[in-house]
Amino acid sequence: MRFQTRLEPATLIRRYKRFLADIRLEDGREAVAHCANPGSMMGLAEPGMRIWVEPNDDPKKKLKYGWRLVEHDTGHFTGVDTSVPNRALRAALEAGEVAGLEGYDSVRPEVKYGENSRIDFLLQGAGRRDAYVEVKSVTLMREAGMAEFPDSVTARGAKHLAELAAMAQAGHRAVMLYLIQRTDARAFRLAEDIDPAYAGGARGRGRGAGVRHRDQPRGHHAGPRGGDGLRRRWSRGWPGLDRGTIARFSKVAHAGPERHLTSRAAPDRGMATLPSRSDALSRPNPKKS
Repeated sequence: MRFQTRLEPATLIRRYKRFLADIRLEDGREAVAHCANPGSMMGLAEPGMRIWVEPNDDPKKKLKYGWRLVEHDTGHFTGVDTSVPNRALRAALEAGEVAGLEGYDSVRPEVKYGENSRIDFLLQGAGRRDAYVEVKSVTLMREAGMAEFPDSVTARGAKHLAELAAMAQAGHRAVMLYLIQRTDARAFRLAEDIDPAYAGGARGRGRGAGVRHRDQPRGHHAGPRGGDGLRRRWSRGWPGLDRGTIARFSKVAHAGPERHLTSRAAPDRGMATLPSRSDALSRPNPKKS
């Protein structure tokens, strides 16, 4: 999966109404960009930030730019488009390249289940339990190297946990996967101070039923290895929830006219298209999807 066009740098003037952002392009022109992120974007929407936007010439689209990245002073990047994790994960699931979730015959997105909900992915295969997979986009970082979720109170997220637990109790597999859209993350934790109810639901309910935490094997990570926080044990949680599978975006590298974000979880597929200034980062895979 790749962005359709080369990204352009810009300066954020302001974000407003959640889905809109005033930006200033490098040539001085000002424009309105679509912000595909309904969350709080804590630490990612400060006026004056350097961002990267994707232009489009689609006559059906009112806004001619989409906000895709924040570039930090450290040279690292954060993806702000919350649709990217689902698209990236779908490609990896269909290729059978997510550890523990390979070997299924079908990968169905947005399947109705629970109470007026849709699961991000339903995996099915002959002779195997159905696997209900929910993915969350992680962009928050308040401590160097430590990614956190959520960045605001999420009643919807707590509802998803409860419905996944119900699927597990019914005999299915249930997976909560946190996909970290930051190139500077080394570890992950729940932001308990931001949403105690969500953290409690993920960790503290269903006492007496241990919850297995899995991160992706090293071979499925690009960039630096996750720290102990990525391998921490979750001793309690929702009953039967096969929880905590973590996928991380890799570091990025400049590749001529295109800029790619690749993942060893999907070596033949560019996961997204990003800029980078560091020659020390791993080279992107040249193959096309």
